[in-house]
Amino acid sequence: MKRTIWSVSLIWIALIGASFTWNFLDGRAEQRRIAFEAARSFFDQVVISRAWNAGHGGVYVPVTDFSQPNPYLDVPRREIQVNDGLTLTMINPAYMTRQVSELASERHGIQFHITSLLPIRPANRPTALEAQALLSFEQGKQEVGEILSDQEHESFFYMAPLITDKACLKCHQEQGYKEGDIRGGISVTLPFVAQSHFLPLVAGHLSIGIIGLLGLIITGGKLNRAYTTIQKQAVIDALTGIHNRRSFSDRLIAEYQRSRRELLPMSLILGDIDNFKLYNDTYGHKKGDDCLVSVAHAIQSSLKRPGDFCARYGGEEFVIILPNTPISGAMAIAESVRANVESLGLKHEKSLPYGYVSISLGVATAIGKENKDHEQLIKRADLALYSSKSKGRNCVTQFDEQLSMADTLR
Repeated sequence: MKRTIWSVSLIWIALIGASFTWNFLDGRAEQRRIAFEAARSFFDQVVISRAWNAGHGGVYVPVTDFSQPNPYLDVPRREIQVNDGLTLTMINPAYMTRQVSELASERHGIQFHITSLLPIRPANRPTALEAQALLSFEQGKQEVGEILSDQEHESFFYMAPLITDKACLKCHQEQGYKEGDIRGGISVTLPFVAQSHFLPLVAGHLSIGIIGLLGLIITGGKLNRAYTTIQKQAVIDALTGIHNRRSFSDRLIAEYQRSRRELLPMSLILGDIDNFKLYNDTYGHKKGDDCLVSVAHAIQSSLKRPGDFCARYGGEEFVIILPNTPISGAMAIAESVRANVESLGLKHEKSLPYGYVSISLGVATAIGKENKDHEQLIKRADLALYSSKSKGRNCVTQFDEQLSMADTLR
């Protein structure tokens, strides 16, 4: 009997040890997965910001201690002398990434680094770890991520490639790059705080379940909340609180496929705040951010059905998806959005002839298999939006074939 008790005791201890080991390793794997998704989300945001910058051919900002002229940017009109007190310098995507990295590192300890095996700027030379990742990208790998440890702390390293597109060739064509080439990559390094589950798990297993179960529930709750937060950050625009463009793309594809499958009308509304750059220039970026938030809330409040969806499309642009909505209903909602934004009464003295913040909107509708793909629906809404701008802004225009013909002639 005594031998049996010892045997059962040893088996029980072995089971407790195996259970503890499995839970501990599983917790570490979950933390790594969360860190991976967080880093990927930060990378996507940087790439989207760079695409916006490159799409404008670079942006100009006042020369300050923080934004000095880039000696490695060889383009005409790198600096523009506005007057005796104001000089503007061009910020290209690479320079913008470095500035974002400095701010993120200072405020949150997050580090971004744009790098390449053939960098123009010496400071963009890759570390050994980055060079290894860049070589793996050339072999077809899509991304890398790993936990780095030293004696003082741990961090999570993530890196993905930058693919050359047409806008990139302005600065990089002379290096021999072509569209579709891997030009380099951006690494993201996040502070990684590995929470130790050792003591709670030991206490839980030694107390035969109850205390251990409670510890697992608490730990699981922390992980779930962290994961939920990261998921929300991945689909929600941080400034306005509505969905972001990545979330819009996923929703658009799903709704478009459902529309084709069920032969139901689907409408898309693109909106753009009128003269928003002048608003920022006149009232400052803080007021500009407040304006974006107010307009986003006005748009969201205009949608009454649970299935209707709005998102920030980029900058001062917004987009609305209206499932199972014909053009008449979409036009009514677009007009409601326009009126609600107008009723905000936000002063904008440079937006003539109105004198207040307004929005222009374009509406397009597809029924069943009418459109070849969802990109065509976006293009039609964009043409209608362009028409609204041409008419004098602060109005709503629906797409028709005449707009398509006019676009072809341009």
